[in-house]
Amino acid sequence: MLKKSILLSIAALFIFSATYIGSAIYTLYSKKMISVDPRLKEVSGIEYDKHKRLWAINDSGDEPKLYRLNDDGSIAKEILVTNAKNIDWEDMTQNKFGHFFLGDFGNNTNERRWLTIYKIENPIDIKTDTTEAEIIKFTYPELDGTPVAPDNRNYDLEAFVALGRHLYLFTKNRTEPFDGITNVYKVGDHAANFNAELIDSFKTCTTMEKLCWITSAALSPDRKKLVLLDSTSLWLFENFKRDKFFSGDVSRIDLGIVTQKEAVTFYDDNTIVFTDEEFKGIGGNAYVIKLDEAKKQIIRKAPLKP
Repeated sequence: MLKKSILLSIAALFIFSATYIGSAIYTLYSKKMISVDPRLKEVSGIEYDKHKRLWAINDSGDEPKLYRLNDDGSIAKEILVTNAKNIDWEDMTQNKFGHFFLGDFGNNTNERRWLTIYKIENPIDIKTDTTEAEIIKFTYPELDGTPVAPDNRNYDLEAFVALGRHLYLFTKNRTEPFDGITNVYKVGDHAANFNAELIDSFKTCTTMEKLCWITSAALSPDRKKLVLLDSTSLWLFENFKRDKFFSGDVSRIDLGIVTQKEAVTFYDDNTIVFTDEEFKGIGGNAYVIKLDEAKKQIIRKAPLKP
């Protein structure tokens, strides 16, 4: 009888696990839009131009290039940024004028002191296959040149957005022990050397760092919604004031099975597109979410005004 009970328990656990995994896979793949060209095997940033065509960049190891994608995910055009290097390109964003910003600020070991952002014109206005960038440099004033202590390793970056005349940088937390906090820094959006200004922070989770590392960010075209991306979720921030992104309503959208999700953008004010990297046959796609159809878990509502 005991053996039978154990076998029944194992069978029930197996069925539950299979159902859960199957549901998680469906949650993600039901949102699939396209498979991305294999040459973009490490997509780290995406953005739409003024003609609603999708552009992407690769992570470190590639040339300093932008790639425009066809509707089927193949590469339609490449643009080389001639005065740039791809040390660790981690995200792409644009301002309301259509300028693109390319973030060469990956800092896995927290040892890079000066980080770079390349600013270019909207790719739709680039008539050849090359362009030059305006170069923005920044550093963290908290760093004094000595090694960063494990419990202070929060100077890696993979996410940023443009608002007004500033860029807002969201850190990828690598603290030990992991505390789940992404810090927000502000720098100017023009060529200069900046001391990044710490302005706010937000805690995602403290369970497993690889599940709640912030890997990309995006602002809606009307600048009223912010999303942060991690391996399992979209964090949606609404009804905030100016650049106090975390002051309003906060909700979480489950993205299903864990994959290496690295890039997110808005197509329009209601439509979000995100990508993941391919690993052992899973991922390597772009996915689409309609916010008015998404299931949102309310994390926090903005305080009511007295």
